[in-house]
Amino acid sequence: MLQGLMNLLSVCWNPFGHEVESHETNGVLGGGDGGGSGGSREGKDGLLWFRDIGKYGSGEFSMAVIQANQVLEDQSQIESGQFGTFVGIYDGHGGPEAARYVCDNLFSHFRAITAESEGVVTAETIQRAFRQTEEGFTALVSELWSTRPNMATVGTCCLVGVIYQQTLFIANLGDSRVVLGKKVGNTGGMAAMQLSTEHNANIEAIRHELKELHPTDPQIVVLKHGVWRVKGIIQVSRSIGDVYMKHAQYNSEPINARFRLPEPMNMPILSANPTIISHALHPNDSFLIFASDGLWEHLSNEKAVAIVHSHPRAGSAKRLVKAALQEAARKREMRYSDLRKIDKKVRRHFHDDITVIVLFFNHDLISRGAVQGPPVSIRSALEHN
Repeated sequence: MLQGLMNLLSVCWNPFGHEVESHETNGVLGGGDGGGSGGSREGKDGLLWFRDIGKYGSGEFSMAVIQANQVLEDQSQIESGQFGTFVGIYDGHGGPEAARYVCDNLFSHFRAITAESEGVVTAETIQRAFRQTEEGFTALVSELWSTRPNMATVGTCCLVGVIYQQTLFIANLGDSRVVLGKKVGNTGGMAAMQLSTEHNANIEAIRHELKELHPTDPQIVVLKHGVWRVKGIIQVSRSIGDVYMKHAQYNSEPINARFRLPEPMNMPILSANPTIISHALHPNDSFLIFASDGLWEHLSNEKAVAIVHSHPRAGSAKRLVKAALQEAARKREMRYSDLRKIDKKVRRHFHDDITVIVLFFNHDLISRGAVQGPPVSIRSALEHN
């Protein structure tokens, strides 16, 4: 626990062990730098961090992160090896600590649990990893309650994809999203299929779910300033962390008054139980776009898939981020070039932190049950202060 606390409270580790290059162009980042990078090199352009193209066990990937908050609240990772591939996007809220904790611990729990079953991955495997991560973060909140009580009000959405043999598992808490680009027969077209279920009170089905779970609470969802929120406080209904909405002992002083409920909490309001689906990979499945909700606020599923489909693979994630920022600028009737000049913190008034990971499938590898090496272990590497 002490080591976990030290990791959490320190500036997030840069796992690449070399200086980040600065790039002002959309040029392809070539070459290999070893160290589990999938043969890719990282670049940085102001508030943007990216890896344009690299290899993972079942194909190629592209990755990008743009910072908007004063402290980046998004975390993300790609882990790939003989076990398969694990992708995680963790969109934090209330601070970066929960997202960092999940990025430090969820995959480790997943690997330990799969090892118990000789490497076999099931929905239960993933569910147990989520549960252990939630329990660990809750224990950390308890440990810090007397010195850092507002850790109880920090949480994170959690979107995970696991490729195991010819099966894709998707697990989600909150409102990040993964969309599949699927070839339409021999037409040359590409359809967009959303694979994840989102847990946001602005979705009518989620409000209905919350009302069914809390039939005696007329204030379980409240419309404030045109936005539906659980208890008038938070938009997402499932997360890791947000312990103040799950355990009554943490919904009290000394946490900030705006998080304290006016009536006693007799059952958890938010859940850490992910929605998990499995999808048998098909040769027409071309690529996956994993992204935090900051992307989907500005791009439709169809637009995102069209952007990836109609351009070279290299730079796909960065291209999606740029398209979202161009749309954010258009909505505010300003030029994209002017938006780029706005620094973090102020930038949050125009868009959220955005994380994008695009996975391209190599079905020759997948159909043979083969995994290309070497192992890959990557985390986004923007500075966090």
